[in-house]
Amino acid sequence: MISNFEQVHNYYERLVFEEVLRRGAKRPDLMPDALADIACVALNRLPARYVRHDVDLMFYLTEHERHAIELSLAAALDFAFTYVTERMARVPA
Repeated sequence: MISNFEQVHNYYERLVFEEVLRRGAKRPDLMPDALADIACVALNRLPARYVRHDVDLMFYLTEHERHAIELSLAAALDFAFTYVTERMARVPA
């Protein structure tokens, strides 16, 4: 049997990457490595939700669950930006 696993991904990855890039565009002080660190910290604070197609997950969620995802995503990103930038400030230049 041949299986195609190329479509399988963590639902949160694209959302986190897009939001890190969006917020990072407003922060020219952050280097690309810092943005990657921020994405990792945020993803580690979110549950893994593996899907083949994002629409499959969204179809089965209630409005309450969608809102909870939005809130948890925002909280994880807020934490990650603060966490990484505070630690960058501690590193001597």
